[in-house]
Amino acid sequence: MAPAITTLAADAPTLSAANTGFMLICSALVMLMTPGLAFFYGGMVRVKSSLNMLMMSFISLGIVTVLWVLYGFGIAFGTDSGGVVGWSSDYLGLSGIGITELWDGYTVPVYVFAVFQLMFAVITPALISGALADRVKFSAWALFIALWATVVYFPVAHWVWAPGGWLFEMGVIDFAGGTAVHINAGAAALGVILVIGKRIGFKKDPMRPHSLPLVMLGASLLWFGWFGFNAGSWLGNDDGVGAVMFVNTQVAAGAAMLAWLAYEKLRHGSFTTLGAASGAVAGLVAITPAGGSCSPLGAIAIGAVSGLVCAIAVGLKYKLGYDDSLDVIGVHLVGGVIGSLLVGFFATGGVQSEAAGLFYGGGLEQLGKQAVGVFSVLAYSLVASALLAFLLDKTMRMRVSEDDEVSGIDQVEHAETAYDFSGAGGGAPSRSTAAPVPAAAASKKVNA
Repeated sequence: MAPAITTLAADAPTLSAANTGFMLICSALVMLMTPGLAFFYGGMVRVKSSLNMLMMSFISLGIVTVLWVLYGFGIAFGTDSGGVVGWSSDYLGLSGIGITELWDGYTVPVYVFAVFQLMFAVITPALISGALADRVKFSAWALFIALWATVVYFPVAHWVWAPGGWLFEMGVIDFAGGTAVHINAGAAALGVILVIGKRIGFKKDPMRPHSLPLVMLGASLLWFGWFGFNAGSWLGNDDGVGAVMFVNTQVAAGAAMLAWLAYEKLRHGSFTTLGAASGAVAGLVAITPAGGSCSPLGAIAIGAVSGLVCAIAVGLKYKLGYDDSLDVIGVHLVGGVIGSLLVGFFATGGVQSEAAGLFYGGGLEQLGKQAVGVFSVLAYSLVASALLAFLLDKTMRMRVSEDDEVSGIDQVEHAETAYDFSGAGGGAPSRSTAAPVPAAAASKKVNA
């Protein structure tokens, strides 16, 4: 996220209609990513869990939006308190903000900045849901979102992006969310699944995606929305940095997809659609923290490394025994770590800031800062998320019953099924076309 700029009164920025419009469009693109994520995850689960998977993402749009307006924006971006949290009474309910009041040092209104950051807050807990497919009560999940956003996301966003936040002041580079979004969500996913355990039949029953076209649709919407997610994080379009980030977003996603597919072909003998979608997302995750500080050639390297390493990482759950249903850890946690650390190698010192990485004469200083950011967010989110899951599991039980999990969580939690085939030729034949049943046969059928 772009750092605040100190200006003299004579140089005070004025509202830019162009930047304001640009940021509103970017906010809408980021909002679209949450339904895109719902489709991406929804296609990857078995058919009996697909509606629940969609809803686990979709509900975040409601819960986090309300909390953000009430107090979340204040905690994340209010006046700093000890580098850990912020607060401002003007941000309580967004009630004390003038309609043309500008975000400090920028040419866009506070309202625009608040709604853009809201969309980040919405999608981050939704990312966690992919690790918990098939087995979590919807009511427990909804409460977990509210608690996790309050205890984990809002403070971490302050650490990373708000003036005064301790990682921000240290000089950790996270252009658009490698630590605050992806590592945060991936570590949380690991913490929760260590508490709630594996799905019934993990490593025994086939748990293949029920709709790969839905997965590809979701991945495409994510890729599209990610341009707003990344390029919009510069909060304007005046100096070309956002344009570099836009290019690097596309480049890294493409390179990661190719690397993932190459690994698949060599390792398993096939180029899969799931691999293409997952590889692109891995590249998008990795470039999110790094794309504002590297060149397009650096973006190719970051994308290729993330595609290869994430493809390898998704198989670790079978070796290590943790049930990360849809590879949130393998893609988002690992991809976020890769992208954040590679800033320390590929930062050119000539785009987002003057900070240079090892390959551009900057030594190890920036890499050290990146490592502090990565592992502090990872550790805090892992521990806090595990504790929240433990408390919820002990008080209201997070998992559905074994019978409900086997029969299908959609019907149990939502009283619906994703697909109704009763009128699509799969039901009983109509009276007009059914062949008559002989009386003797009918008699035997009734007696049976």
